[in-house]
Amino acid sequence: MVAIVPAAGIGCRMESQLPKQYLKIGAMTILEHTLQKLLTHSKISEVVVVINKEDKLFSTLDVASKVKVTYGGETRADSVLAGLNLVAENKWALVHDAARPCVTHQDITKLINRVLQEDKGGILAMPLSDTIKQADTNNPDTINHSVDRTYLWGAATPQLFNAGELKACLNRALTNHVAITDEASAIEYCGGHPLLVECRRDNIKITCPEDLNLATYYLTNQI
Repeated sequence: MVAIVPAAGIGCRMESQLPKQYLKIGAMTILEHTLQKLLTHSKISEVVVVINKEDKLFSTLDVASKVKVTYGGETRADSVLAGLNLVAENKWALVHDAARPCVTHQDITKLINRVLQEDKGGILAMPLSDTIKQADTNNPDTINHSVDRTYLWGAATPQLFNAGELKACLNRALTNHVAITDEASAIEYCGGHPLLVECRRDNIKITCPEDLNLATYYLTNQI
């Protein structure tokens, strides 16, 4: 099984001069923490990291020699496609966010086992627990109504799909100028219905400055 890590973004919401994947938690960068989780998982045989063509930092990391590297495009979908080009179409491709260093081996295994058992792609996700509000389209800072959250989930990663199927769906969506926010949305566009596999709530994506402290706490205290 091959893991693909799109890491070509600049993370502008982090208010940092460095791309967020290169900010440090302890002695290692966020990206190093993430890659360590994947490289040490027994069911992952290879890791492909997709970086920006202007990236001068990745090659300085010790982990750089342990993975395959390729260059990404303007969007996440472009970067994932670049990674998929290095993966045989009959293999399973596990796509994971560079900025999710807190994912556990247990959740990765849970996803892999469920997908292989049902021979159907799937994603890690969390049932929404907050009350969800729909904003008014004419007045975006005003509530229009509350949304029933019974069947709503927050998508996370890894997301695991057959490499050939995912590649075809991403290409089709991009050709038709469809907005793709994650790999599952490309599969959905092609008529698929990926599995939802519940994961731990500490599998957060580092997006804003305050997320760094929370990720540091989770990494330090995970069981």
